[in-house]
Amino acid sequence: MSVPDLKNNWFNNYKTASVQLKKMSEVRGLISAFNANIDAVIKISGSRIEELITEFNFNQKELVKEGERNIKKVEDVFRGLINCFTGGIAEEWLIQDKTTFDWLNEHLGYDKMQMGGQGGIVANVMGVCNVNNVYVHGASIPKEQASLFLDCDNLLSVGKDGKLKKAANISRVDDIPLIHWIIEFDKGDKMKIDGEVFICPKSNRFIATYDPLNFQLHIDDEFVKAMLKPEINNEYIILSGFQMLTEKFSDGTNGTDRIDYSINIVQQWKQNNPDSILHFEIASTQDKVIRKYLLERLAPISDSIGFNERELIDILEVMGENELAEDCNNNTSSSNLFKGMLKVFAYTNCPRLQLHMFGLYITLQKKGFKINPKQNRDGMQLAAVVAATKAGTGSINEHDKLLWAKDKKVSETGLNELSNLSDFLTAKFGDNDIKENGIFEINNMEIIAVPTIIIDKPITLVGMGDTISSVSIVGAR
Repeated sequence: MSVPDLKNNWFNNYKTASVQLKKMSEVRGLISAFNANIDAVIKISGSRIEELITEFNFNQKELVKEGERNIKKVEDVFRGLINCFTGGIAEEWLIQDKTTFDWLNEHLGYDKMQMGGQGGIVANVMGVCNVNNVYVHGASIPKEQASLFLDCDNLLSVGKDGKLKKAANISRVDDIPLIHWIIEFDKGDKMKIDGEVFICPKSNRFIATYDPLNFQLHIDDEFVKAMLKPEINNEYIILSGFQMLTEKFSDGTNGTDRIDYSINIVQQWKQNNPDSILHFEIASTQDKVIRKYLLERLAPISDSIGFNERELIDILEVMGENELAEDCNNNTSSSNLFKGMLKVFAYTNCPRLQLHMFGLYITLQKKGFKINPKQNRDGMQLAAVVAATKAGTGSINEHDKLLWAKDKKVSETGLNELSNLSDFLTAKFGDNDIKENGIFEINNMEIIAVPTIIIDKPITLVGMGDTISSVSIVGAR
């Protein structure tokens, strides 16, 4: 098929999006845990970055050096920002001291405040998609946090009294606001650092996070107890928020103990509905001990795992697949990344993996998984439409506007990556028609790949991966 023919073919495949969205209202209940916070979002230009570096006389040679991906001083914020800007990549680095947070608050400012944290973002997405009961965990829900939950009757959390109520109406007055900085930049923008001009290859963002509660995966006891009640119908549990953990906390306790504690809680929740699907959304986890522990303890008991290109490379590194990780980093193609997925598939024994890369989503699952290949493809297509709507309009806060992007055609970038994947699968397993229908079954595996809609000048990219993963799996019905 020619590229125009393939675009038309996928345009027809995508016509299932509206039906899949309606099916999401059949879901009786979903738990989204553990992290919700407040995001302070700012769009920054290359020239503004230059101005701040000059104004505060930062050492420009140091700002372009490789180093630890965390923030111990203000200069580290700019080191991380420059790294993401020049690479067109997304990363999250943790702020270790309040002084740096105060500096950002005073000198950087923000354009708007919005829901942050994978758990909070997923909850809002599921709420607006009309999942019947969405139960969202919040380590801290003061009025400022509650106001960022969508005003949906189906979106619930626990108040100060421990009772379930509409999340938007909660005000736990003794709780503190948890604020993260989301610094976005645009494709094609330029900046000059240490005499060298850098052009941003892709619109993306850098996240600088200061969050003392979620840093230690604080879990609200009242929420835990509420989710154990027999009337809670948790068909899905979507987990996130582990990326801020470190091997050791300042009080001497271990981050791995917090993972074990959370696993024990989730296993109790699953007793309410043993058939529930547990999805673990991996984020940019800097601590390698935590990253490996999650891979070895949480991933194997999950039904599904979601990650992007960078997160997959990070996973491969702690698995000891350094050569493949380097190949993926140097050539971030669908074929290289799929090789990585095969390694993770074997290592974790998790029955479903989903990668969201630029232009293409790939799901790899065991044959006979609870969600069949066509359902997966239809859910992934709905996710692509909703994600494009979010990027193109800036929000997905109204149900009747979720399908804004449904009549747009898939990108050539996505089709090229799909072709690359098809060639790899042909060489390894034999002929396939995954380019046309997005599905290939071989041996004990099912491979589903969907080219996506790309918005050239996105208004926002915050929470895109969380939106994609959650809609893909919950919308696959």
